[in-house]
Amino acid sequence: MTRPRRVPPGPGQESVWDYPRPPRVEPSSELIEVVLGGVTVARTSSSFRVLETSHPPTYYLPRAAFAEGALRPAPGSSWCEWKGEASYFDLVGGRRTAHAAAWTYPRPSPGFEALRGHLAVMPAQVDACRVDGETAVPQEGGFYGGWITSRVVGPFKGGPGTFGW
Repeated sequence: MTRPRRVPPGPGQESVWDYPRPPRVEPSSELIEVVLGGVTVARTSSSFRVLETSHPPTYYLPRAAFAEGALRPAPGSSWCEWKGEASYFDLVGGRRTAHAAAWTYPRPSPGFEALRGHLAVMPAQVDACRVDGETAVPQEGGFYGGWITSRVVGPFKGGPGTFGW
């Protein structure tokens, strides 16, 4: 296994290697937008970021930030060792449906109660996820929902060879 080498952050940047484990939840006033099918399906300047060692931030938007009809309950669930049991939603925008592209923790574990009533979006499954106008790059691997912007430096978990990090 190759050990990651922390990229030193520049001015105004954060290193994901300075994020804690277990993860931290912090409020964000950044403008967050999600676009699907050419339509803005979510927009807010009141979200939460979940910050975990080696991962780019995952943004959790309040349910009220989503356009009417943009969320449709989807089958399935998953388990996070930190946050608890997640349930899923399809995102609908324009003429597109992104299956199980959003998730929430209806009964988050202790320490993550702030996430109740908020949803995260998998950036690789939508047209764009934007943070203060910057389009985020999806975290590699298809499992994690991190949003990579110029604000954060890695290396990031998720790509080939990072499983044991």
